[in-house]
Amino acid sequence: MELVAGCYEQVLFGFTVHPKPEACGDREQWTPVADFTHHAHTASLSAVAVNSRFVVTGSKDETIHIYDMKKKIEHGALVHHSGTITCLKFYGNRHLISGAEDGLICIWDAKKWECLKSVKAHKGHVTFLSIHPSGKLALSVRTDKTLRTRNLVEGRSAFIKNIKQNAHLVECSPREEQYVVIIQNKIDIYQLDTASISGTITNEKRISAVKFLSESVLAVAGDEEVIRFFDCDSLVCLCKFKAHENRVKAMFSFEIPEHHVIVTASSDGFIKMWKLKQNKKVRPSLLCEVNTNARLACLGVWLDTVPDTKASLPPAADKKQSKIGKKEPGDTVHKEEKQSKPNTKKCALTGDSKKATQESSLVSTKKSKRVDVLEKRRKKKKIETMQ
Repeated sequence: MELVAGCYEQVLFGFTVHPKPEACGDREQWTPVADFTHHAHTASLSAVAVNSRFVVTGSKDETIHIYDMKKKIEHGALVHHSGTITCLKFYGNRHLISGAEDGLICIWDAKKWECLKSVKAHKGHVTFLSIHPSGKLALSVRTDKTLRTRNLVEGRSAFIKNIKQNAHLVECSPREEQYVVIIQNKIDIYQLDTASISGTITNEKRISAVKFLSESVLAVAGDEEVIRFFDCDSLVCLCKFKAHENRVKAMFSFEIPEHHVIVTASSDGFIKMWKLKQNKKVRPSLLCEVNTNARLACLGVWLDTVPDTKASLPPAADKKQSKIGKKEPGDTVHKEEKQSKPNTKKCALTGDSKKATQESSLVSTKKSKRVDVLEKRRKKKKIETMQ
């Protein structure tokens, strides 16, 4: 497995982790080994996403960079957004969804790296998005005090819900019928069928990251050193523990045989891996930690041995020219969304291709530390490895 983390200093870190049982009771200690550092962007990194082969990073420089983790090379860059990339989410191995401060939500083909659909729903920035476990819906929050749900099957807006304040996080529950919306230090738990709040949890500090550990248990991190586990049914705090010396910026969780692991990254520069107990009231045990000496902003874990059961989004998402459907009875849609036109100045293919395409595509970059992926028959440059 590989820990990948982006920072404000424009660097992407990679650490290979070797699980290693320790002969001291039930305690285990894993070993992280520095694999690479890469000056990935010309501005601070803001988002990371992983699937079974690729790692993608988003930045304030308005680009998305792609890394082939099996070959350990930079694969290219996606240039379509005209604002800071705020969120990146893979669904399976076939699709990537991106959101940015330009108000666009883009669906990308993660094989051909083409933009299948680009929608500007409204004027506000997209601050975060989450894909429903079924792959049929995408929920997003923005700086216009709305929560928007998009039907990915029919390619239309499902509903728009007005909320009293600007939310900055949204996360779907594995239970499928629930999701949470984060506003400052407050967690509102919504029922998907009615879009109504079934409960509210209040954290002590502003929340920076949330992650579901089970159908009902939510890990919450914020502008403090502590991480808390909340039960979304009883609304009580099950456990809290000091994870870092400074605020926690990002979390990631995954399961492998005999292990359920949560990974945390902090402004103190440390990345830590924790083994979760079956009883979430029990404090997790530390597996390993590594100091990057950087101000970390985003985090992911690439697992090359775990099969991905999510093949792709529903078929409608693959249609490049699919139109936004009409409103149906019961939809609380205020305005019909408009599909944005690709920026041909930024989205044209270069290099071997002789014709510019009208879809956003994988484009080569010529700035320092970037790879020209389409010139000279897609000659690829290896990421600088760290000894």
